[in-house]
This record gives sequence, C-alpha cells and structure tokens, in this order.
Amino acid sequence: MSLAVPGRWIRPDGPDLLRRHWPLLPLAATVLFLLAPLPAGDATASGKVGPADAASLLLVFVCAVQALRGRVRALTPLGVLVLGAPAVGLAVATMTAGDPYAALPGFVRYLQVFVLVPAAVVLLVRDAAEFRLAAGCFVVLALVQGAVGVVQYATHTGASYQGEDVRAVGTFGPGDVMGMATVVAYGLIVATAAGLAPGLPRRIRRIAGGCALALVLPLVLSFSRGAWIATFGAAVLVMALAGIRRALKVVAALGAAGVVLVGGLGVGSEMVAERLTSITQVSSAPDQSVTDRYTMWAAAESMWRERPAVGVGLKGFPANRDGHASLGLSSGSDTAGAGQAYLRQPLLSPHNMYLLILSEQGLIGLVALVGGWAALLVAGMRRLASGGGARDCGLIAIGLFVWQLTDFLYADIGGPSTVLTGVIIGLAAWWGLPSRGAAGPLRGAAAGPLRGAAAGPGVDSGAGSRGRAPGVAARP
Repeated sequence: MSLAVPGRWIRPDGPDLLRRHWPLLPLAATVLFLLAPLPAGDATASGKVGPADAASLLLVFVCAVQALRGRVRALTPLGVLVLGAPAVGLAVATMTAGDPYAALPGFVRYLQVFVLVPAAVVLLVRDAAEFRLAAGCFVVLALVQGAVGVVQYATHTGASYQGEDVRAVGTFGPGDVMGMATVVAYGLIVATAAGLAPGLPRRIRRIAGGCALALVLPLVLSFSRGAWIATFGAAVLVMALAGIRRALKVVAALGAAGVVLVGGLGVGSEMVAERLTSITQVSSAPDQSVTDRYTMWAAAESMWRERPAVGVGLKGFPANRDGHASLGLSSGSDTAGAGQAYLRQPLLSPHNMYLLILSEQGLIGLVALVGGWAALLVAGMRRLASGGGARDCGLIAIGLFVWQLTDFLYADIGGPSTVLTGVIIGLAAWWGLPSRGAAGPLRGAAAGPLRGAAAGPGVDSGAGSRGRAPGVAARP
C-alpha cells in the first residue's frame, strides 16, 4: 500500500502500516459502518444506537488508553477550552431541565457528538497522512451510498417523492431521507478539495476529481434542497481558496456534467427543476414542509424567550412544542418506499441546529457550542491563509466544516449519520487548533522505507509521529 504526500511517497508493508496506524481503525469504522443497511421497514432505526455509534465509543476508549500512555497530541489551553466548553453548557441545560432524567439521554448524545468524538479525533490523528486516511473513508462511504441511491432512482425502489418511489436515500431508508444526501455531500466536498489541492500528485487529483463528478448525480437525486445549498456554498469556498484558475476548471466540468445528466439524458429533469424552483418560493409560496419549518422555528424562539439563559432543557423541544407552535403546524411528515410501508413521522425538532440549541440550552449553550465553532472556523481559515501545514488537509477540513455549519441552518442532529458530525468537528479542530507536539513514537514501530525526494521544511512527510523519520515534524 502507498501513501501519497507532497514531495514524498511512503511504501510501508502491511504489518508496519497496521502497527503504526491501528488507533485509527475505530475512526475508520465510525465512518464506514454507516454502509450497513437499516432494518427493512424500520423507520425508527435512525434514532437508535447503531454500529457507527458503537465504533465511536470504541474510538473514545482507544483515545483514553493512548492518552494514559502518553501517545496522543498535547493540546494548548485554547484547544482544551474550545473542545471542553460545550460540556459545561450541556451540564447546565441538563441540570436545569424540567425533568433532568428525561434530559439525560440528550446529554449523553450531545456529549458524544460535540465533545468526546471531536476530542478523540484531534488527539489520535497525528499527522497529515492519517488525516488523509480518515478523509478517504468519507469518499468511500459516499461512493457506495451514492451508487445505491442511483440504483434506487433507476429501478423505482427509493423513497416516495411526488407519488413515485424515486428519491435516492441509500441504505438509510425513508425514515432518514437526509442520511444519504449528507454522506454523499461529505464525500463530494472531500473529493473536490483533494482534486484542487496543489500539493497532491496529479494522479491522485484526477481520481479525486472523477469521484467528485460521480457524486454529483446521487446528490441531485436525493432531492434535498438543504444539502444542495450547503454543498454549493462549501464547494465554492473550497474552489476560491484553491485558486481562481483551478476553480474555473471545476465549474466548467460540473456544468458540462449537469448539461449531460439533466439536459441530455433527462435524469430527473422535471423533478429537479421543480425542487430548484421551490428554493426561491420559500417565502412567497412555501410548501407544507417549509410552512412546518417556519412554524417550528417560531416555536423554538418562543421557548428561548421563556427561558433565555438555560432554555427548556435537553430533549425538551418535543414536550414544549405544542404549547408554543401555531395551528399551522401539521401532525407530521409522510414517509414510504425503499422497503417501508406508509408511515407518518412526528415533527420533534425545529430542523435548525442553532434554534434547537437556543431553545433547549439557552444563551449559555449557544455561546459554548457555536462560539467554539466560530473559533475553529477563524483559526482554520487563518492557518490556511498563512500557508502552514498540508494545504489539502486544510481545504478538506474547512470545506467539510463550512458544509456542516451551513447545513445546520436547515437541519439538526438526528439519525445514524449524526456521529459523522463529531468526526468533522474533530477534523476541523485538528487543522485549526495549535498543539504542543505529539508524544514519542510507538515502541517497535519503524518508520518504514521512504522513497522520493526529501520533504521540504514544514511539509509533513505523512510517516506519522508513530515511528516518523528524523527531522520530520509531527505537528499537523
């Protein structure tokens, strides 16, 4: 197996590669276990603990063991503050909830996604090569889920949309229609960033560019307006950061692919056009889903005004929804298709992460969580602008993080893919937060043969601090 890094190729044998990078296996499993299909006909499976959640718990456990052995990155006080502050807001929201016991599951879930998993990623990912391994898992997941989604559209075995079973949902099922769109968008952003990164070998960039083009089709067939908007915004930012000339090439390729797929082959042209048009009609002629969303946003704001400092408590939105929502709110959303019979799912969240935090955790929780995200974004952009570190890692981290922050305007956490939010925050923190360096190499782990020209100053060799070559920086 070969790892491509700027200016250097690393060709370790299998046992040596596994010995040096084994702590990343739970991280890879956290992403790739989302390939497992949900039970057929179970629309509630998205709210249960799945294989990916179990893998994330193993990731946290491995991180704790490695930390006790002194084999993780050492964070500065700023890093500890940004990663740990959300736990304080979560504890306050739990203790001040009307029913603390009912809020406890929410506390555990938020702690997993916004504190423990990000911290584990930051501490365990030791260099740019390991960052790329983690990011590559997103592309693999997206390609497989996207392929399933395209087959669902072509064979009319997807989720119900406008009376036809054509909506691409992958293995997530109609109970989590945003699941496939989310993971496909993640992979598309990673592939786009890798395809534009100037430091990667040309062959890697071409493969990444091809993956990005291939992922456009399943994203379109997901009919997810929020995912489209977030992907467009994040992709434009990545292209701008990579350079205007490269950005123009990508825009031209994507435009040609769109003309061929929608215009030439007629892939979902009528449905896609209708969905795109509906984006501009959210205020003048909103459909019922948009009306429900506006109504729940207003209800979330009303809850916050009732308890502005601490909110109504974690998991408190469903219990307080009817007391704050207007009569315009429907009883739920219809789901069917993809192996599931018709089922009406209740609306239990405002579909806006920021308003969900504000209503359930108040200003204390909002400042702790969103303030930390803003700090990570600023720090990551500053580092990318300064030219430090591996540029492809910066483009990937910023692109994924911006996608997530944009998507939070139209969605909140929920479903099996939620655990990936923690991984993305961790990758963004790995890139943006300073560290005091990494612990020493693992005992008995050799660096492995290095081939190619020596890396220049400040360029991560990708060999990793777990047995890295002398003189190669361990800092990301």
